[in-house]
Amino acid sequence: MTRKIVVLTAGLTVPSSTRLLGDQLADATAAAVGARGEAVSFEYVEVRELARDLAGYMTSGGVATPRLTAVREQISAADGLIAVTPVFSASFSGLFKMLIDAL
Repeated sequence: MTRKIVVLTAGLTVPSSTRLLGDQLADATAAAVGARGEAVSFEYVEVRELARDLAGYMTSGGVATPRLTAVREQISAADGLIAVTPVFSASFSGLFKMLIDAL
């Protein structure tokens, strides 16, 4: 059985050091899981690509777009989650918080 892990990254730039860290964590996870003789696959979610969907969700009283609904289902169906966010003023990014609230 192949385990599915979603890598959630909340970087704002391209390329993003946050995404690069997510890639490194996914590689390390793949190595650890592979060493146990198990298979793992990864799916990536870039939170910045959901900015409009999240803003609409927050301003419409919680009505999710089809794209946001698909991401919520993707995350809830995963066997694991790697979440990486940049730190701004000693806290996580606002966009990251919006997605967690939407979940």
